[in-house]
Amino acid sequence: MSKKIFVILARINKIILPRYSNRNLNALSGLDKIIIGYRYWVTKNAL
Repeated sequence: MSKKIFVILARINKIILPRYSNRNLNALSGLDKIIIGYRYWVTKNAL
């Protein structure tokens, strides 16, 4: 996948998906952990 696709996905994620910066990561549900992993993967590939 090209870098432009990941940059666009990162912008969409920033708008649509919730932020987890002030939450306890150990207390999150499985779906929340999947969302964090997805956001990390997109951000890593966009940089």
